Amino acid sequence: MSWPSALTTTVQNPRLKLMNQLRTGQTALMTFIGLPSVRLAQIVSSTGLDAVIVDCEHGNVGDDQMHNAVAGIAYNGVSPIIRIRSPHPDLIKRALDTGAHGLMIPMINTAEEAAAVVKYSKLPPRGLRGQGSPFLALAYGLTIPEYNKQCNETLLTIVQIETREGVENVDSICAVEGVDMIFIGPNDLAMSLLGYAPAKGTEPVFLEAIEKVVKSAKKHGKWISRLVYNGQQAKEATDFDCLAVGSDSKILKEWFTEQVNIVRG
Repeated sequence: MSWPSALTTTVQNPRLKLMNQLRTGQTALMTFIGLPSVRLAQIVSSTGLDAVIVDCEHGNVGDDQMHNAVAGIAYNGVSPIIRIRSPHPDLIKRALDTGAHGLMIPMINTAEEAAAVVKYSKLPPRGLRGQGSPFLALAYGLTIPEYNKQCNETLLTIVQIETREGVENVDSICAVEGVDMIFIGPNDLAMSLLGYAPAKGTEPVFLEAIEKVVKSAKKHGKWISRLVYNGQQAKEATDFDCLAVGSDSKILKEWFTEQVNIVRG
């Protein structure tokens, strides 16, 4: 049986900014935040972005801050996405209980791992996700019964390809029903393929791997995304449906360093 997903749904909800932007065919923009502040989440989500990724993998974000960030981002009409630290079912359930519009899962290396993510991020009968949070419908502007009816086909399920094994298996990963977006993690991919990061961007094995991932995603009708470091790189990344531009801590450090160097240079 084929199930509707974010790629095929006919559900209309103006609160789902990232999904709505992707539907237009124009490039969607996101960024990562890893600092534990609801005010930071509100400020970053007021900049014109389509989504803000709350980084619970590498960021300094605990359970309370995760909930608060989702509320702050959704308040501004922007899509909160949560990157969890592993595809464990409990982490998937806890992240989705916040009302996140999407889930990003790192280090997906096989189709079986991708299928398990889908299984535990969908309510029955599609999957095995548990239901019970009183908060999850708020970020959607819905009642809980309305949310339960729609969430299986509006949740964005984003899997990261960032290892040699993931690249080798990318075609079968992209073929998994319920995976909506493939996200290339260039730094971990560089470490896996080259033994260092970041990549210089000229290494044939690195460029070939990215090309293979992009082609597989497009072949199977998935949205394709990756991390870039500034707006100029984003403008040049024309093969991608969605781009994550930098992260809060990196941007803060670079901006303050630049200003100090201007004054003291």
